[in-house]
Amino acid sequence: MGVGTVWFIGAGPGDPELITVKGRRLIAEADLVLYAGSLVPREVLACARGEARVVDSAPLSLAETHALLRDCALAGGLCARVHTGEPALYGAVQEQAALLDAEGVPWAVVPGVSSVFATAAAARVSCTVPGGTQSLVVTRLSGRTPVPESENLAALAAHGAALAVLLSASEPERVQAELLAGGYPPETPVVIGHRVGWPGGETLRTVLGDLAATARAAGCTRQTVFLVLPGAGSSGRSKLYDPGFSHGWRAGRDPAGDA
Repeated sequence: MGVGTVWFIGAGPGDPELITVKGRRLIAEADLVLYAGSLVPREVLACARGEARVVDSAPLSLAETHALLRDCALAGGLCARVHTGEPALYGAVQEQAALLDAEGVPWAVVPGVSSVFATAAAARVSCTVPGGTQSLVVTRLSGRTPVPESENLAALAAHGAALAVLLSASEPERVQAELLAGGYPPETPVVIGHRVGWPGGETLRTVLGDLAATARAAGCTRQTVFLVLPGAGSSGRSKLYDPGFSHGWRAGRDPAGDA
């Protein structure tokens, strides 16, 4: 029997239906399902085989999780390492993969739905708008996990782009102060996504000047996304569907309707 593969799977923000078809299939086929129990609901794992080993990694160290993955893979098993949201954002894939590489264990990644996009979908908003901001910055406050000084919130806010702030719910006053210091007007629209995808999850609409008060009043202490949307409410329209706009699949027409 050859060496098995470790699959890092993005489980999405919490809703068991917001996992990719591929991610669900791999969990259903896995011999070992190692999941972040503090953030991934058990419902996501309901498709696991009865004989599969299902382990919560929340109380484990990196060395302990690695040993589980390595031993299963070297025995020829399929390992599903299930992370919350999108593994490429604030995940620990890189450090886990380095250990696997050192022991010749193959691995791959299945992307997931980030809470950023789940929040935008739930609130029915767009992060980029025609004629307005065309950029979305995803970041966090500096804390126990440092952030480069060039990426502090005030510096990023100076760009005026849409901004998603994750992992910062414990300090909404600081989030608000730094974004205002960076140049966003107090009336800038903000959507707060609180436990979106989980039972009781919600989205709250407010403005930057009221961000902290709104978050505190709603009890947004964890699993919270702050979406700062300077283009919200824009009446701009996409060129793609403008009848006068030509592209590879359609010739533009003038306003009178002539080709």
